[in-house]
Amino acid sequence: MRSLLFVSLLLAATLCLTSSTRPANVSPSATEGVQVIDVIAKKYEFNPSPIRVKQGTRVQLKITATDHAHGFRIKLFPDGTDTKGNAGLVFSSPQDCQKIEKSQTATIEFVAQTPGSYPFRCCTRCGWHHRAMKGQLIVEP
Repeated sequence: MRSLLFVSLLLAATLCLTSSTRPANVSPSATEGVQVIDVIAKKYEFNPSPIRVKQGTRVQLKITATDHAHGFRIKLFPDGTDTKGNAGLVFSSPQDCQKIEKSQTATIEFVAQTPGSYPFRCCTRCGWHHRAMKGQLIVEP
């Protein structure tokens, strides 16, 4: 009887642990073919960072400013490449500084076409350590 109870508890624990294997911040949408990533902007940091996506993926960053207004700007070309020619990140509309008010969420959508590292940063002055508020998007082949 004890062994049956032990096996039942072990099975229940295994099911609980394996039922949520996807990271909380990444939720691909199969119907739209978009990889949605929730990003928090606060206290001079973006979380998560780095963000990793696969080449060719349509990505949607949902960036929420939790402490006060922040901004978001990402380079269109990977680090170490020529900025002439086709951009590595392709946006459906022009991108510059996306301002995000406190407790608001901004959505940035693009296709990650070229592998490489794409730095992003806060582009709205947010305090003394504003220049340290940076992050990185890594597009993997």
